[in-house]
Amino acid sequence: MEKVNINQYIRSIELNSNKISSFVEYPFCLPAIRSLSILDFHPKVTFIVGENGTGKSTILEAVAVAYGFNPEGGTRNFNFSSNDTHSKLYEYLKLIKGAKIPKDGFFLRAESFYNVATNIDELERECPGLLNYYGGKSLHNQSHGESFFSLFMNRFRGEGLYILDEPEAALSPSRQMSMISRMHQLVQRGCQFIIATHSPIIMAYPDSVIYEIKHGFNKVKYEEAEHYQIMKAFLNNTEKMLNVLIE
Repeated sequence: MEKVNINQYIRSIELNSNKISSFVEYPFCLPAIRSLSILDFHPKVTFIVGENGTGKSTILEAVAVAYGFNPEGGTRNFNFSSNDTHSKLYEYLKLIKGAKIPKDGFFLRAESFYNVATNIDELERECPGLLNYYGGKSLHNQSHGESFFSLFMNRFRGEGLYILDEPEAALSPSRQMSMISRMHQLVQRGCQFIIATHSPIIMAYPDSVIYEIKHGFNKVKYEEAEHYQIMKAFLNNTEKMLNVLIE
Protein backbone atom coordinates (compact mmCIF):
# COMPACT_ATOMS: atom_id res chain seq x y z
CA MET A 1 0.00 0.00 0.00
CA GLU A 2 1.18 3.50 -0.83
CA LYS A 3 2.20 5.70 2.09
CA VAL A 4 -0.79 7.89 2.86
CA ASN A 5 -0.31 11.65 2.84
CA ILE A 6 -3.04 13.23 4.96
CA ASN A 7 -2.59 16.46 3.00
CA GLN A 8 -3.52 14.92 -0.35
CA TYR A 9 -6.90 16.09 -1.55
CA ILE A 10 -8.48 12.69 -2.19
CA ARG A 11 -6.95 9.78 -0.28
CA SER A 12 -9.28 7.02 -1.45
CA ILE A 13 -12.78 6.08 -2.52
CA GLU A 14 -15.12 3.44 -1.12
CA LEU A 15 -18.07 1.89 -2.91
CA ASN A 16 -21.18 1.66 -0.73
CA SER A 17 -22.16 -1.65 -2.30
CA ASN A 18 -24.78 -2.40 0.35
CA LYS A 19 -26.85 0.49 -1.04
CA ILE A 20 -26.82 -0.89 -4.60
CA SER A 21 -30.05 -2.77 -5.26
CA SER A 22 -28.86 -4.54 -8.41
CA PHE A 23 -25.53 -5.26 -10.08
CA VAL A 24 -27.25 -6.13 -13.35
CA GLU A 25 -27.80 -2.58 -14.58
CA TYR A 26 -25.13 -0.25 -15.95
CA PRO A 27 -22.70 0.86 -14.59
CA PHE A 28 -22.89 -1.56 -11.66
CA CYS A 29 -22.66 -4.51 -14.05
CA LEU A 30 -19.09 -3.60 -15.00
CA PRO A 31 -16.64 -6.08 -13.46
CA ALA A 32 -14.42 -3.25 -12.23
CA ILE A 33 -17.29 -1.75 -10.25
CA ARG A 34 -18.70 -5.06 -9.02
CA SER A 35 -15.32 -5.88 -7.51
CA LEU A 36 -14.61 -2.38 -6.19
CA SER A 37 -14.36 -1.97 -2.45
CA ILE A 38 -11.67 0.57 -1.58
CA LEU A 39 -9.30 2.27 -4.02
CA ASP A 40 -6.35 4.22 -2.64
CA PHE A 41 -5.00 7.19 -4.59
CA HIS A 42 -1.38 8.22 -4.85
CA PRO A 43 -0.71 11.59 -3.19
CA LYS A 44 0.70 12.92 -6.46
CA VAL A 45 -0.41 11.01 -9.57
CA THR A 46 -2.80 8.09 -10.01
CA PHE A 47 -3.26 6.48 -13.43
CA ILE A 48 -6.27 4.35 -14.32
CA VAL A 49 -5.68 2.36 -17.49
CA GLY A 50 -7.37 -0.45 -19.36
CA GLU A 51 -9.21 -1.43 -22.52
CA ASN A 52 -12.17 0.46 -23.95
CA GLY A 53 -15.35 -0.32 -22.07
CA THR A 54 -13.73 -1.40 -18.81
CA GLY A 55 -15.12 1.58 -16.90
CA LYS A 56 -12.20 4.03 -16.66
CA SER A 57 -14.19 7.08 -17.68
CA THR A 58 -17.20 5.98 -15.64
CA ILE A 59 -15.10 5.73 -12.48
CA LEU A 60 -13.33 9.02 -13.16
CA GLU A 61 -16.61 10.82 -13.83
CA ALA A 62 -18.09 9.46 -10.59
CA VAL A 63 -15.09 10.64 -8.56
CA ALA A 64 -15.24 14.09 -10.16
CA VAL A 65 -18.99 14.52 -9.67
CA ALA A 66 -18.81 13.21 -6.09
CA TYR A 67 -16.17 15.85 -5.41
CA GLY A 68 -18.42 18.59 -6.82
CA PHE A 69 -17.24 19.03 -10.40
CA ASN A 70 -19.64 19.49 -13.30
CA PRO A 71 -20.23 16.12 -15.05
CA GLU A 72 -19.21 17.57 -18.42
CA GLY A 73 -16.01 19.09 -17.07
CA GLY A 74 -14.57 22.40 -15.97
CA THR A 75 -14.08 23.84 -12.52
CA ARG A 76 -16.40 23.32 -9.57
CA ASN A 77 -18.05 26.63 -10.53
CA PHE A 78 -19.21 25.34 -13.91
CA ASN A 79 -22.88 24.34 -13.83
CA PHE A 80 -23.88 24.09 -17.51
CA SER A 81 -25.42 20.91 -18.91
CA SER A 82 -25.56 19.90 -22.58
CA ASN A 83 -26.46 16.24 -22.13
CA ASP A 84 -27.51 14.68 -18.84
CA THR A 85 -25.89 11.33 -19.56
CA HIS A 86 -23.66 10.80 -16.53
CA SER A 87 -24.25 7.72 -14.42
CA LYS A 88 -25.49 7.63 -10.84
CA LEU A 89 -22.37 5.86 -9.63
CA TYR A 90 -21.23 8.97 -7.76
CA GLU A 91 -24.20 8.59 -5.40
CA TYR A 92 -22.69 5.32 -4.17
CA LEU A 93 -19.12 6.52 -3.73
CA LYS A 94 -17.66 7.74 -0.47
CA LEU A 95 -14.66 10.03 -0.89
CA ILE A 96 -12.01 9.88 1.82
CA LYS A 97 -10.48 13.33 1.72
CA GLY A 98 -7.26 14.60 3.20
CA ALA A 99 -6.84 17.41 5.70
CA LYS A 100 -6.01 19.97 3.02
CA ILE A 101 -8.50 21.64 0.67
CA PRO A 102 -7.26 22.40 -2.86
CA LYS A 103 -7.07 26.02 -3.95
CA ASP A 104 -7.85 25.06 -7.54
CA GLY A 105 -9.32 22.20 -9.51
CA PHE A 106 -10.43 21.11 -12.95
CA PHE A 107 -12.16 18.10 -14.46
CA LEU A 108 -11.05 17.56 -18.06
CA ARG A 109 -12.88 15.04 -20.20
CA ALA A 110 -11.92 14.89 -23.84
CA GLU A 111 -15.37 14.00 -25.14
CA SER A 112 -17.09 17.12 -23.79
CA PHE A 113 -14.24 19.63 -23.97
CA TYR A 114 -16.00 21.49 -26.80
CA ASN A 115 -18.90 22.22 -24.45
CA VAL A 116 -16.50 23.46 -21.76
CA ALA A 117 -14.79 25.79 -24.26
CA THR A 118 -18.21 27.17 -25.30
CA ASN A 119 -19.14 27.81 -21.68
CA ILE A 120 -15.84 29.61 -21.08
CA ASP A 121 -16.61 31.95 -24.00
CA GLU A 122 -20.07 32.62 -22.53
CA LEU A 123 -18.57 33.38 -19.13
CA GLU A 124 -16.01 35.69 -20.76
CA ARG A 125 -18.86 37.81 -22.15
CA GLU A 126 -20.34 38.06 -18.64
CA CYS A 127 -17.00 38.54 -16.89
CA PRO A 128 -14.39 40.04 -19.27
CA GLY A 129 -10.87 38.93 -18.46
CA LEU A 130 -11.70 35.31 -17.67
CA LEU A 131 -9.92 34.15 -20.83
CA ASN A 132 -6.64 35.42 -19.38
CA TYR A 133 -6.66 32.31 -17.20
CA TYR A 134 -6.78 30.21 -20.38
CA GLY A 135 -4.00 31.96 -22.27
CA GLY A 136 -5.96 35.04 -23.35
CA LYS A 137 -7.47 33.41 -26.42
CA SER A 138 -10.74 31.56 -26.96
CA LEU A 139 -10.17 27.81 -26.89
CA HIS A 140 -12.41 27.61 -29.96
CA ASN A 141 -9.90 29.74 -31.88
CA GLN A 142 -7.18 27.18 -31.39
CA SER A 143 -6.76 23.68 -32.73
CA HIS A 144 -8.06 20.88 -30.53
CA GLY A 145 -4.54 20.00 -29.44
CA GLU A 146 -3.53 23.62 -28.87
CA SER A 147 -6.58 24.25 -26.69
CA PHE A 148 -5.82 21.18 -24.54
CA PHE A 149 -2.22 22.23 -24.12
CA SER A 150 -3.18 25.84 -23.41
CA LEU A 151 -5.35 24.58 -20.58
CA PHE A 152 -2.45 22.65 -19.02
CA MET A 153 -0.02 25.51 -19.38
CA ASN A 154 -2.19 28.46 -18.38
CA ARG A 155 -5.22 27.36 -16.37
CA PHE A 156 -3.68 24.76 -14.07
CA ARG A 157 -1.73 26.13 -11.13
CA GLY A 158 -0.40 25.18 -7.70
CA GLU A 159 -2.25 23.31 -4.95
CA GLY A 160 -4.91 21.97 -7.30
CA LEU A 161 -6.83 18.76 -7.83
CA TYR A 162 -6.90 17.80 -11.50
CA ILE A 163 -8.99 14.90 -12.79
CA LEU A 164 -8.18 14.17 -16.43
CA ASP A 165 -10.03 11.75 -18.70
CA GLU A 166 -7.88 10.77 -21.71
CA PRO A 167 -5.93 14.05 -21.93
CA GLU A 168 -3.81 12.55 -24.72
CA ALA A 169 -6.82 12.51 -27.09
CA ALA A 170 -5.74 15.69 -28.89
CA LEU A 171 -2.02 15.72 -28.12
CA SER A 172 0.85 14.69 -30.38
CA PRO A 173 3.56 12.46 -28.85
CA SER A 174 5.83 15.49 -28.34
CA ARG A 175 3.01 17.38 -26.61
CA GLN A 176 2.38 14.38 -24.39
CA MET A 177 6.01 14.53 -23.31
CA SER A 178 5.62 18.26 -22.67
CA MET A 179 2.58 17.42 -20.57
CA ILE A 180 4.75 15.20 -18.36
CA SER A 181 7.09 18.12 -17.79
CA ARG A 182 4.21 20.47 -16.95
CA MET A 183 2.61 17.89 -14.70
CA HIS A 184 5.86 17.52 -12.78
CA GLN A 185 6.05 21.28 -12.26
CA LEU A 186 2.52 21.23 -10.86
CA VAL A 187 3.16 18.21 -8.65
CA GLN A 188 6.10 20.07 -7.13
CA ARG A 189 3.67 22.91 -6.37
CA GLY A 190 1.33 20.68 -4.39
CA CYS A 191 -1.03 19.35 -7.07
CA GLN A 192 -2.69 15.95 -7.22
CA PHE A 193 -3.65 14.27 -10.50
CA ILE A 194 -6.05 11.42 -11.19
CA ILE A 195 -5.80 10.42 -14.84
CA ALA A 196 -7.51 7.87 -17.08
CA THR A 197 -5.31 7.30 -20.11
CA HIS A 198 -4.33 4.98 -22.96
CA SER A 199 -0.99 6.73 -23.47
CA PRO A 200 2.19 4.79 -22.62
CA ILE A 201 4.00 8.14 -22.73
CA ILE A 202 1.89 9.91 -20.12
CA MET A 203 1.67 6.91 -17.80
CA ALA A 204 5.48 6.80 -17.67
CA TYR A 205 5.49 9.59 -15.06
CA PRO A 206 7.51 7.93 -12.28
CA ASP A 207 6.12 9.27 -8.98
CA SER A 208 2.73 7.61 -9.41
CA VAL A 209 0.64 4.49 -9.11
CA ILE A 210 -0.92 2.67 -12.07
CA TYR A 211 -4.19 0.76 -11.70
CA GLU A 212 -4.96 -1.47 -14.65
CA ILE A 213 -8.59 -2.52 -15.02
CA LYS A 214 -9.24 -6.04 -16.18
CA HIS A 215 -11.63 -7.98 -13.98
CA GLY A 216 -10.92 -5.46 -11.24
CA PHE A 217 -8.35 -2.85 -10.27
CA ASN A 218 -4.84 -4.28 -10.34
CA LYS A 219 -1.82 -2.26 -9.30
CA VAL A 220 0.92 -2.75 -11.91
CA LYS A 221 4.39 -1.45 -12.64
CA TYR A 222 4.84 0.65 -15.76
CA GLU A 223 6.58 -2.13 -17.72
CA GLU A 224 3.80 -4.56 -16.73
CA ALA A 225 0.99 -2.40 -18.11
CA GLU A 226 -0.64 -3.92 -21.18
CA HIS A 227 -0.63 -0.61 -23.10
CA TYR A 228 3.14 -0.34 -22.63
CA GLN A 229 3.76 -3.96 -23.65
CA ILE A 230 1.62 -3.71 -26.79
CA MET A 231 3.24 -0.47 -27.92
CA LYS A 232 6.74 -1.78 -27.23
CA ALA A 233 6.03 -5.00 -29.14
CA PHE A 234 4.67 -3.06 -32.09
CA LEU A 235 7.59 -0.63 -32.30
CA ASN A 236 10.22 -3.34 -31.83
CA ASN A 237 8.63 -5.69 -34.39
CA THR A 238 6.66 -3.40 -36.69
CA GLU A 239 6.99 -5.42 -39.89
CA LYS A 240 6.16 -8.70 -38.19
CA MET A 241 3.17 -7.20 -36.39
CA LEU A 242 1.84 -5.62 -39.59
CA ASN A 243 2.16 -8.92 -41.41
CA VAL A 244 0.01 -10.54 -38.73
CA LEU A 245 -2.54 -7.72 -38.72
CA ILE A 246 -3.11 -7.37 -42.46
CA GLU A 247 -2.42 -10.79 -43.90
